[in-house]
Amino acid sequence: MDEFAEARHRLARMMDAQGAWPSDSPWVRKAVEDLPRHRFTPERVWVWDGHEYAAVDRSMDPGRWAELVYPGPDDSTITQVTNGLATSSLSCQAVVVDMLDSLMAEPGHRVLELGTGLGWNAALLSARAGPGRVTSVEADAELAAAAREHLKAVGVEVAVEVGDGAQGFPSSRPYDRLIATYAVDLVPWSWVEQVRPGGRIVTPWGRLGHVALTVAPDGQSASGWMQGLGMFMPSRGTDTDKPWDRVRGHGPVEAEGPVTRDLVPLHRDWNLLFALRVILPDVRIATEVADGVTAWLHDGRSSWATLVAPQGGPAVAYQGGPRRLADEIDQAWKRWQDAGAPGLYDFGMTRTAQCQYIWSGDKDTGLSWATGEAREGVP
Repeated sequence: MDEFAEARHRLARMMDAQGAWPSDSPWVRKAVEDLPRHRFTPERVWVWDGHEYAAVDRSMDPGRWAELVYPGPDDSTITQVTNGLATSSLSCQAVVVDMLDSLMAEPGHRVLELGTGLGWNAALLSARAGPGRVTSVEADAELAAAAREHLKAVGVEVAVEVGDGAQGFPSSRPYDRLIATYAVDLVPWSWVEQVRPGGRIVTPWGRLGHVALTVAPDGQSASGWMQGLGMFMPSRGTDTDKPWDRVRGHGPVEAEGPVTRDLVPLHRDWNLLFALRVILPDVRIATEVADGVTAWLHDGRSSWATLVAPQGGPAVAYQGGPRRLADEIDQAWKRWQDAGAPGLYDFGMTRTAQCQYIWSGDKDTGLSWATGEAREGVP
């Protein structure tokens, strides 16, 4: 008897209700059904209690454990916490299946996965590509060992290697497909070099969405469109202070002034939020709606702003540090509107050996913004 059948079916029904199963890749749903999440989940998972991550053990609270392993389609399962930070997870099911659909893997393809975690995504990839066709790289040796055990237990043949995902895995190149399970700001050029011309790279970018790049016939660039939304963990060693969406400024207020914009879009409009991430890639934005709207901005260093818009009262911005982030966000917001307010799916990315840039509309003639390390000369 499948003790998790009810939880699995509940999640599947929610996926149906959202239209989240990809119609162009029916193999994905079958793979998810054949390789359920709990087969790749440790006995202890974690949940944010408002202040810190709290442990939930399967032996102590099996019902709650199952709820966390099979949450909503857009919720992930935290499987590892290090120094108070979530460092590994089973990604939310809707995003996992969307990224697999975007990858366009075919039987027989050689696939490189970066970020094995506990092996679930690698197993799904193997269900499509075939035994021995998937190589997966994991930076954490303990996670890699656990993934090998999980894969062995379900009878899936995947080569799990310990290494730095940013370097790819050149000894088995070239690959037909490459997929990363963690967010990057700058797509490593080594990834492009290790994928054959015409091959495809799918990776989260900027923690708000994922992009699918096709390697050019000459192998000297890779370009493609944004594919969907989703929050992703960064690569190891990134943001070691606090989670991206929980950084707050606590220094002295150095500037105070009115806010003339309606702040609700900062909370609800993912097209706006993605555009702001493109134009100001280092600025973190977190929001809360309770008796009005509050938005917190931070540059990850020392500049911050808090925007408070109480119901029925004037909105005020409080700012500190060398930058005036509330003003920068306002200017970036205006630039997005002046450009016609492009949506997430109107953006694309190009990566060359020298630079990476995000473009809107047309990669050759549309607006473009340098991103990642190559940010000099932003228009």
